[in-house]
Amino acid sequence: MAARTAFDPTRTAHLNGRFAPVTEEVDAVDLEITGELPDELDGVYLRNGPNPRFTPIGSYLYPLDGDGMIHGVWLSRGRARYRNRFVRTPAMIAEEKAGRALWGGLQSMLLPGPDEVGDVLANTFKPLPDINVVQHAGRLLALAESDCPFRMSPDLDTLGKETFDGQLPAGITAHPKIDPATGEMAVFCYALEPPCLTWSVIGPDGVVRRGPTPVDGVDEPQMVHDMALTARYLVLVLAPAFFDITAAVNGGSFVAWRPSRGTRIALIPRDGGPVRWADDEAFWLWHTVNAYDDPDDGRVVLDYVQWPALTLGPGGSPDVPAGGGHHGLTRAVVDPAAGTVVRTRLDDARVELPRIDDRSIGSPHHRLAVAADSGRADGLLAGEYDALRWYDIRATGTAVQAWDAGDLSVGEPVFAPTPGTHSSERGHWLTFATDRTDSTSWLLVLPADDPAQGPVTRVRIPVRVPLGLHGTWLPTEE
Repeated sequence: MAARTAFDPTRTAHLNGRFAPVTEEVDAVDLEITGELPDELDGVYLRNGPNPRFTPIGSYLYPLDGDGMIHGVWLSRGRARYRNRFVRTPAMIAEEKAGRALWGGLQSMLLPGPDEVGDVLANTFKPLPDINVVQHAGRLLALAESDCPFRMSPDLDTLGKETFDGQLPAGITAHPKIDPATGEMAVFCYALEPPCLTWSVIGPDGVVRRGPTPVDGVDEPQMVHDMALTARYLVLVLAPAFFDITAAVNGGSFVAWRPSRGTRIALIPRDGGPVRWADDEAFWLWHTVNAYDDPDDGRVVLDYVQWPALTLGPGGSPDVPAGGGHHGLTRAVVDPAAGTVVRTRLDDARVELPRIDDRSIGSPHHRLAVAADSGRADGLLAGEYDALRWYDIRATGTAVQAWDAGDLSVGEPVFAPTPGTHSSERGHWLTFATDRTDSTSWLLVLPADDPAQGPVTRVRIPVRVPLGLHGTWLPTEE
């Protein structure tokens, strides 16, 4: 095993305060509710996020490092219950037996040997299914950055690694997209060795319809966090964030930002046709909002949150401004025939974690929500937000509604539609929030028809929920 490097978790911001991990698994019923819980909310809100089981060693890189922990709030008939569970990978089980962390953070490259974890796990990278949680074809999946997901039971017990009957042995990334029209789940995966980027399709029955298919024109390993889906294309944005293992082994950053290479957008035909490429100046995105095909001219419209560059904590490229610089909600219109991109800034506010009504994935959307920085609070960390914003995007312009969360730090807003309706204004937005004054956590319920009024319901969570990443609303099946 490599020698341990100097690392002080007490001085790492994303291991402390509102990001600090919790280690206790809790079950609670009849949660305290402020306001009235809407009758139409009948289901479970789930959210995954980085939560180290033991004090990290070597390094810690938010949001990629950390064990997965899923927090669930079940809502029904005006009542709420809560449960949180770790995603128990074989590596976590080995660490639980040892009573301490055995794998170092991604940037430290510390891997345990056979004397610590046995021959099967020795010198392997630790699975990190800590970013997202989705359900498809009856499978509830905890998703990693680019690795095999882990299947979870409805009660959040870990059932094991999911390879989709062995058809996707390398795994998928954390942001698959489910086509509401076909039920298919489109996925992609990046790797350090060729093929460096592949895409696949899983049918609504859970059977892999298209196995890993290399994306032509990608011959170097690049980091690609999210994707978008239209009726015709998978949309992948390849920013110039290249993996550099040599630098990582020698104590540098494992991702190198090379802006001179520019950003390329790949339009991958879902029928397997040739990839259409469009070139642009360098920019980075963590998350897309949605994409769709323009019926008038065949161009692809992509909304996303744009960053000027990728920053991955201390040790990152010196060309990257501290904190990642200015970013905002952006629309890109991509011409598949000409290979051109036209970008328009929709809003200059510091926002992230965008979501729409998932029933609109792949088709024109008008309403979207994001976590935002109000500009009022001091001391917010990267990945921390104290407001929510909603956008109504029409041909006549973009209307904005905002809610200042005050002393609350809020997370990604997730839409729970009213059953039997098809409007993105009929339903509620859900998000976890933590009070910066006393560390109490809440599930907030905001009405979709007038979200700027703030939450109509607050559900008190019996433990602090660390600020984290992505979630989903799963209505009760009738």
